[in-house]
Amino acid sequence: MNNSFELESTSKVFTVAAFYTFSPIRDELIFSLINELTIIAEEKEVRGMILFALEGINGTVCGPDEGVNAIITKLESLKLENPFEIKFSFTSKHVFRRFKARRKKEIVTMGVTEVNPNEIVGNYVEPKDWNSFVDDPLTLVVDTRNEYEISVGSFKGAINPHTKTFREFPDWVQNKLTSLMNGGKYKRIAMFCTGGIRCEKSTSFLKREGFLEVYHLHGGILKYLAEVPENESRWEGECFVFDHRVSVDHNLMPGIHRLCFACGMPLSPEDIRNQSYISGIQCHHCRDVFSDDDRERFKERQKHIKELAERLPGNTFWPSA
Repeated sequence: MNNSFELESTSKVFTVAAFYTFSPIRDELIFSLINELTIIAEEKEVRGMILFALEGINGTVCGPDEGVNAIITKLESLKLENPFEIKFSFTSKHVFRRFKARRKKEIVTMGVTEVNPNEIVGNYVEPKDWNSFVDDPLTLVVDTRNEYEISVGSFKGAINPHTKTFREFPDWVQNKLTSLMNGGKYKRIAMFCTGGIRCEKSTSFLKREGFLEVYHLHGGILKYLAEVPENESRWEGECFVFDHRVSVDHNLMPGIHRLCFACGMPLSPEDIRNQSYISGIQCHHCRDVFSDDDRERFKERQKHIKELAERLPGNTFWPSA
């Protein structure tokens, strides 16, 4: 497996589309869509994941431009109540192994059934206006993502809730955010996430909890990086993404981070140089988590991966650690 930080170059370009909409959708339509989109994906060499729930649709797909456009065109032909929020980026390799489409209870799992962004949501802030919120000392800027994502990059001065999953966010709001706002230092809350879906659901939850001035970054970090020049940016680091790129830089190109094959945590080049790191077997995040038997299994797996890479050079996915 190639563990260098230089991406393998290729003349082929793939399109990556990340999208979501909070729009009511019927169960019978969901199941027919899953079948139709699976057929399109197989014919057009598209890979990725699309989630459906009664509250809407959420997905990221990668493939040739024609194939990705076919998926988007099919979804937009539904003419749902709210338009899709879509972000595009480009890559030299497929960023998923396969295509999956499935039905879930929520398209992003918060675990609070009363929350419905189709009924109530916070105020959008366009990327061009976001810097004024980040710079304003009266605005509490909150990163709604998980701890491991925030470790890769975030907006300067943003609050880290230190959550492991999005399910923990409501508890953080009730136990921590309320006291922060009651102190009187802040007049408003501005939240953000990768593509906009988590902060949109978060604002819906906050409005139901009685918070009045609640804002969120329209289109999330990805739209901000696409529209705000780097020399004007308040973003620091890279943006974690849920595919084999692991992270993207300010130009939405694959970043320097890799995933630990053992625990799935993102690793920087510095993390990989850490003395506790063993390729495919452990990193500083998981060295005390797994047993010796686990590490023996990882070692055997890593040997097979290396053998496969040597037999089929160029047939590997994104370099991981």
